[in-house]
Amino acid sequence: MCHPNPEPMTQNVSIKPGTDDTNVEFFDSHSHLNDEKFDEDRIDLINQFKKENITRFITNGYSLDSSKKAIEIAKSCDFTYATVGISPNDIPQNEDELWKQLEEIKELAKDKKVVAIGEIGLDYYWNKDNKNLQLEVFNKQIEIANELNLPIVIHTRDAVMDTLQILKDNPVNNKGVFHCCPLNRELVKEALKLNFYISFSGVVTFKNSKNADEIINMVPNDRFLIETDSPYLAPEPVRGTRNTPINVKFVADKVASAKGISIEQVAKFSYDNANRLFKNNIHKNF
Repeated sequence: MCHPNPEPMTQNVSIKPGTDDTNVEFFDSHSHLNDEKFDEDRIDLINQFKKENITRFITNGYSLDSSKKAIEIAKSCDFTYATVGISPNDIPQNEDELWKQLEEIKELAKDKKVVAIGEIGLDYYWNKDNKNLQLEVFNKQIEIANELNLPIVIHTRDAVMDTLQILKDNPVNNKGVFHCCPLNRELVKEALKLNFYISFSGVVTFKNSKNADEIINMVPNDRFLIETDSPYLAPEPVRGTRNTPINVKFVADKVASAKGISIEQVAKFSYDNANRLFKNNIHKNF
């Protein structure tokens, strides 16, 4: 359970897709409960999750500070875990500070509540001027993951070919997942060849994601995860609101519809897949 928060509850959310999910358990494999948007009601919100059948979730780091916060959250609850890493959008401008932070990330990753290194990767959409540094930092964090026997959580945007090339040139021993995976056929095809998992987010529910069904059906049932990327990318029909792990049900509903299977099956497949991917430290905690 979570430690109580003295702050008053500011949100009461009850979300159930059309399918009866009363006996289904969901695993939100990627969220940012460490974001300041949750500062006022974080613990109260987390305490709702089990009532909504969200029985495991991961808080993902993307910088040194957010990674520390992710571990703090993970240690406060018995059904949540953390990842630590420096994303391509959070690389310090001072290189001395960068390498110092990477050493700290390595130490943080030894915590038993940490299940992966991430989110890490390449982003040429927001940052085009430091591509070489992004490549170097990505490689260094793969090295850390391999040293500590952890998988990685990948962020990639407008950098598909370079991302795939790094993974081919620098194999990740415990593989990993493409978080909020871009709906790119070549990326998905090659990622699966490399034995990585594909994580579907609220993006697959968006009306302008015309090829979502096709991409979902490219991924075998033993290779997909579901996520919210909270507080971002709220799925339909709650798009435009603050996203929370409770909304992972809408992602599951979309995947079920596309694959022609039940939401119960999607929940079980994705839950088992996440447990398998993050097995090293999840199993240490049970």
